[in-house]
Amino acid sequence: MSALHLHCQNLFDATGLEARADQTLIVENGLIRHLGPRHQAPRPQPGDQELRAEFVMPGLIDVHTHLAFGNAQSEEDIDIWTSDEFRALRGLFFAQHVLAAGVTSMVCPGDSGQLSIAVRNAVNAGLFEGPRIAASSRVITNRQSLNDWFPSRVGAPEYFTARLVTSRAEALAEIRTQAKDGVDLIKIAMDGTQRRPNGDIIAAFTLDETREMVEEAHRLGCKVATHAYGREAVMYAAKAGVDLVFHAFYMDDACIEALLQAGSILAPTMTFPQNTVDFCQPHDPAIATGYAGYCARTLELGTPVLKRAKAAGIPFACGSDSGFAVTPYGEWHARELELLVERLGFSPAEALYAATNVGARCMPRGESLGTLEVGKQADFLVLDGSPLEDIRLLQDRSRIQAVYKAGKPVRQERTRYNPKQVSDFNSLKWTDLYTRERVAELGKWSL
Repeated sequence: MSALHLHCQNLFDATGLEARADQTLIVENGLIRHLGPRHQAPRPQPGDQELRAEFVMPGLIDVHTHLAFGNAQSEEDIDIWTSDEFRALRGLFFAQHVLAAGVTSMVCPGDSGQLSIAVRNAVNAGLFEGPRIAASSRVITNRQSLNDWFPSRVGAPEYFTARLVTSRAEALAEIRTQAKDGVDLIKIAMDGTQRRPNGDIIAAFTLDETREMVEEAHRLGCKVATHAYGREAVMYAAKAGVDLVFHAFYMDDACIEALLQAGSILAPTMTFPQNTVDFCQPHDPAIATGYAGYCARTLELGTPVLKRAKAAGIPFACGSDSGFAVTPYGEWHARELELLVERLGFSPAEALYAATNVGARCMPRGESLGTLEVGKQADFLVLDGSPLEDIRLLQDRSRIQAVYKAGKPVRQERTRYNPKQVSDFNSLKWTDLYTRERVAELGKWSL
């Protein structure tokens, strides 16, 4: 089979923080066969392909993308308006947008039924193009936890994107069911909705309950991720040995120490709150309800402690929380790198390392991903400039000349769609209350 000889002006292999000049990358059968100085590279054989590139790096790994959500405008859009079957077809469609943006691997933390399992299997079977996927199923949630948003009189419908558990036995049974169905990852919603008098968020599960769930998931070969903004939730997650902790904006220094001892990876996922702050318009409900203000305060309070976590040596991965209307698929996956640099003081090289090397540790067979080394999967990006000089370059589609997965270039054109037929099924008709006073203020009525 013919090989690809890619002559790289600069190459960032993500094994460290330095780029190397004048390298040749040789790909054969989807794997990296050779990597080294160009003058030492084997000569191309008849039928081999030779290309030149200005900058080459591993494909991005987004550890927080929700294929089930469909660019949702609301919780109702996520849980009510679409069937699991439609969600799966839509998720496969949007997975191709994710790949076209340079994300060659992704973690789907929290899902609808077997959606990401099915998409992962279809991609792995070669039926459709898409990124490598660490699949999960419904988020394990408790009463008054993040995902328990339905009113008590409604209960927890089967089509809900979380699984409500009300006992340890139910929690363990759900973990065993998900493991049987083939998940790579179990997600636990650790934050509750209740607060103590001092404002601390009360965790949705006790430490013993969390530890029991994590131990069972690990026993069955699954990694564990958790949504955890609050100090107590982060502490319990760390003490239980959770592999991947999302957010952690309200943790303290004791949590940092616990995360270090556990060896947990931290993915703050700042893109979602930052986009909410930056992009919301006056008519968006996020403004009227104060949610955008809450996001701004969360970033303000979380930035200093996340900086301390970075200084302490906690490994950071990159997650965008894609799947919401404010973080559409294929659009903002690389913004998290920019925020690591601008908010937390990462160097561009450290941000690239987080989005490749560290992210690979969250993937199945992650030892074959995340770096450019002989014997590893040939997942890489070809750029016409250096993100080490401008980290925002990765957000410019025109600068990504090619995306390779398993040594083959993928289609970067994205199929257009009508969101009113795909995502925006919310029945909301008005965003204002049209009293006579309000209509008069708008200049549309007078006596």
